[in-house]
Amino acid sequence: MPEDFVVTPWDVKGQVDYDRLVTQFGTQRLTPDLLEQIRKIAGELHPMLRRGVFYSHRDLDWILREYGKGNRFALYTGRGPSSGIHIGHMLPWFFTKWLQEKFRATLYFQITDDEKFLFKDFDNLEEATKVGYENILDIIAMGFDPKLTKIFLDTEYIRHLYPIAVEVAKRITFSTTQAVFGFENSNNIGEIFYTSIQAAPAFLPTVEAGHEVPVLIPCGIDQDPHFRVARDVAPKLGYPKPALIHNKLLPSLLGPTGKMSASIPESSIFTTDTEAQAQKKIMNAFTGGRSTVEEQRRLGANPYICSIFAQYNYIFEPDDRHLAEVERTCKNGERLCGDCKTELWGNVRAWLKDHHAAREKAKDRVEQFIVRD
Repeated sequence: MPEDFVVTPWDVKGQVDYDRLVTQFGTQRLTPDLLEQIRKIAGELHPMLRRGVFYSHRDLDWILREYGKGNRFALYTGRGPSSGIHIGHMLPWFFTKWLQEKFRATLYFQITDDEKFLFKDFDNLEEATKVGYENILDIIAMGFDPKLTKIFLDTEYIRHLYPIAVEVAKRITFSTTQAVFGFENSNNIGEIFYTSIQAAPAFLPTVEAGHEVPVLIPCGIDQDPHFRVARDVAPKLGYPKPALIHNKLLPSLLGPTGKMSASIPESSIFTTDTEAQAQKKIMNAFTGGRSTVEEQRRLGANPYICSIFAQYNYIFEPDDRHLAEVERTCKNGERLCGDCKTELWGNVRAWLKDHHAAREKAKDRVEQFIVRD
């Protein structure tokens, strides 16, 4: 990985060069032809597709060909338990919900309580599982279809996952995990084995159906290494390779050289933030503005390094025309940073209010979504 930035499944540092990541990881850019195929099937393109937030893939063309033949695909995404869910975590969820609606696809949603314990995020496994259940409320609040959604914690669905994971693990060498993940002698053996558990849900639809089921994984580009390994072993096990579609990572509110992080509260808007907390973060966020109002009126600002414009672009402005107007008036100095922050706060406030209400209702709906051994 280039020295000026780092992207792994567990760590992101620096200002990410997404073009270089495509080359480094060996993925493919989403092409206008692929986007047009999706538009013809779905009737529209999700804003994250139109704007290049989802920008890279592995075998998405194959998924669309299979769908055209009448072979419906399953969706697989997941989340490691976190003391707080922020909107950066939710980028793949917004898009996955759209895919589920447009393609009527069954979703397998993995909660990796074991991973977060093994990688030292939690001191005990029980706490990781408990936090996982809290995070599930945010998933349900997104509005996924309970008839088409299976949410499971690894520790509670292990009888289904482990037979697949063992088959995967037998075909992955320690040297492979070292090369892909950078493991060293100090890593515990659970960390080394874990990628086999994360691979298992990619093959679960085929195991359950008794025939090959294509699987599409929407995820952050930082998660690609796990599934690169899974794709390598899939043919050896008689499974189709899972396809992937990757999103860029939502920049931190503190600036463009990192992603939103649960360990840095000021960098993110959390789903459990109060209005006052969220408003303060937005009003204090990093922008591409000038030192003075006079200078900004004269020279304009830079929306491309601005965390506020990133929020508009990624999530909080569905109207492309208004987004273009925000971009134009930012660059020519008509619009000041305070204008954008105030407008964005109105959008975020409305979203938070709706999500808080949906999250509260989700407490009575958990059993509609959860599957266990």
